[in-house]
Amino acid sequence: MAQEEVAGGGEQAALSVSISIPSSPSGPASSAAMKLPEQAPKQGKSFRSQPVTARAADQCGHRDKRFDPFKTWSGRLERQLSNLRGKPQDLDCGDGGEDQDGEAVPALDRYFDALEGPELETLRVSEVSILPEDETWPFLLRFPISSFGICLGVSSQAILWKMLADSPSAGYLHVSPVVNLALWSASIAMTAIVSCIYLAKVVLYFEAVRREYHHPVRVNFFFAPWITGLFLVLGAPDSLAAGGPPVSVWFVLMAPILCLELKLYGQWMSGGQRRLSKVANPSNHLAIVGNFVGALAGASLGMEEAPMFFFAVGLAHYLVLFVTLYQRLPTNETLPKELHPVFFLFVAATSTACVAWARINGEFDYAARIPYFMAMFLYVSLAVRINFFRGFRFSLAWWAYTFPTTAFSIATIKYSMVVTNPLTQSLVVFFSGISAFAVCVLSISTIFHAFILRDLFPNDIPIAIANKRRPKLSKFIVHLRSIGSDTKDTEQALEV
Repeated sequence: MAQEEVAGGGEQAALSVSISIPSSPSGPASSAAMKLPEQAPKQGKSFRSQPVTARAADQCGHRDKRFDPFKTWSGRLERQLSNLRGKPQDLDCGDGGEDQDGEAVPALDRYFDALEGPELETLRVSEVSILPEDETWPFLLRFPISSFGICLGVSSQAILWKMLADSPSAGYLHVSPVVNLALWSASIAMTAIVSCIYLAKVVLYFEAVRREYHHPVRVNFFFAPWITGLFLVLGAPDSLAAGGPPVSVWFVLMAPILCLELKLYGQWMSGGQRRLSKVANPSNHLAIVGNFVGALAGASLGMEEAPMFFFAVGLAHYLVLFVTLYQRLPTNETLPKELHPVFFLFVAATSTACVAWARINGEFDYAARIPYFMAMFLYVSLAVRINFFRGFRFSLAWWAYTFPTTAFSIATIKYSMVVTNPLTQSLVVFFSGISAFAVCVLSISTIFHAFILRDLFPNDIPIAIANKRRPKLSKFIVHLRSIGSDTKDTEQALEV
């Protein structure tokens, strides 16, 4: 009779006994449980254990939430919309126990403790990323602020070819203004694309942007978008801007630069954690170049006092930065080969300074020639070290070649207009050719790596460091979790 009841209510008995297994590991219930797995396949059902992360994902709506700590605005908006629909989300529902280190910005010392190299781009072996290292992250999380270096290189080329077309000393080259128009248009398009992508990152992954801003090296690249805008003002074709752009454009572009300088220079002088002796690196030149480019653009628009103000600020801080970088402490590590091109930023500051002063003063006098000859010496001293710049893979750091070499070429054109002879004219052709060749090669390489190899934007490790150091066992735990996730996928595939 008991057997008929079990046979008649097979499904109900299976369900009731499977629920009672955790609470009754011994006794009649356990003996019944040993027989029921033979009946389960007859009902077309299987009862398999799932990893904790899998059950958490099912409760969270089958959505990967490992990147949610970086979605400050969009994550809150999603929860608000869910609450309005009457389906409130559990704030603790995540990826099965991962901590939410991404919700706060790490302290400065954590960047130095968790990352290695002066540019702080590589995760130390003893550290664990709060994001999966063996998976490809969303594109916006992999798109760094340093991508604006491409815009700097292309927009500076528009200025170079404009000067080649207008300079009397280079008149024998017969450069057409169409080249300047084409490069300026390409610069506008490139700047618009990069700006839109990074603006989307600001909206969707604001926490990642905050981490980049607090990064002791990445913060310097926040000057790049505004410097690019100044380059576009200086490189605008004469046919499109007969009277020049309005002065209000200069104020719009220089206001963010001034705000960033007040913040950054104040940290350099305060003697705190972000003092210059601790965070000094070649990319700091971007925080200086903005002053000289702004002074050049302001003087080109007919302004007098404001350009002189920014030139004075830039000159004072450049001298301090130059000395600090030259006498790097013995404890400072050397730059990895992939970042050696950043050294060319030494040439950018002095080149833009001499052109800016020549524009402010009205002539390329001895005061302008001093920084020009400094730039020439730095340029040659870096160029002769061929072994220093070969044998490393392509990366966005290569674009550091283009902007400084173009700035020096522009300064050489200015110098040749004052000292005109076959030597200076040959230097114009030589350095301009190197600059144009570098931009062409890097443009082709960038397109090839971005669209063919698709390795231009790897996972941006510096934004994924934990706020507190995790034990080395964490990597083993993360590996076990990944194995559990793979097991679940395999089981689902076999069921199908």
